Amino acid sequence: MLSWRLSNTLDGRFCLEALNAALEGGRPEIFNTDQGVQFTARAFTGRLEAEGIAVSMDGRGRALDNVFVERLWRSLKYEDIYLKAYRSVRELEAGLEGWFAFYNHERLHQSLAYRTPAEVYHGAEPVGP
Repeated sequence: MLSWRLSNTLDGRFCLEALNAALEGGRPEIFNTDQGVQFTARAFTGRLEAEGIAVSMDGRGRALDNVFVERLWRSLKYEDIYLKAYRSVRELEAGLEGWFAFYNHERLHQSLAYRTPAEVYHGAEPVGP
């Protein structure tokens, strides 16, 4: 996970902030999203196009188009959110911060040859939180 933001609205500013933060770490050739209003907004798609990044959107009702991200959300919900039953947005945000640090820097992934995402993204040496 290169970047994330938390919001309880459909306002797209938080998505654009997360996108800008992610782009500081690199520029992909293709950016895939679902068809949510936050991601179809001109500000969001325009930012990607300005960087020369192709925009790809999942088909309507096709969660499996983006199976890797869907798997990430499933893991987050079952390993953290459902178990901890956060009582406030502030509490949830702190919990997510810890879970994403764990996911990126400590959790070994079978699909990554039992390395962490940070090790794969930044090279062979482990990267601490």
